[in-house]
Amino acid sequence: MFRIPDPTYLRFPFEVTNTGAQPASAVSKRADHVREQIEQVLFTNPNERVFRPEFGAGLRLLVFEPNRAALWELTEKRLRSALSEVLRGEVDPATLEIKVDGEEAALRVRVSYTLARLGYQESHAFSVGSGAF
Repeated sequence: MFRIPDPTYLRFPFEVTNTGAQPASAVSKRADHVREQIEQVLFTNPNERVFRPEFGAGLRLLVFEPNRAALWELTEKRLRSALSEVLRGEVDPATLEIKVDGEEAALRVRVSYTLARLGYQESHAFSVGSGAF
């Protein structure tokens, strides 16, 4: 029986133990790694990374924009572009679904996808603002 290997990846965010002598759980499996990559894209502001200024969607910056359908559509397009590039090879691009909505002072994002080669489906919800869940 052929078994697909499940490699380990460097965990995000990287943490050290209280003693500072060694990393605390420094690796994550593939499914966790993909979720960590999505978090990095959502919460990194454009131009925050010196050598990759185009990286990031800056979700926290959108909290102060009018929380309406126009913002949601723009955010969906921005996220689809950013996530498609970052998750290339990890996620089946045809299965990447992004849903953005909000209420009052909270902006909610749901990202659903299927891991390439494994067929494993996942969905994650993220929220920013005062009504964050």
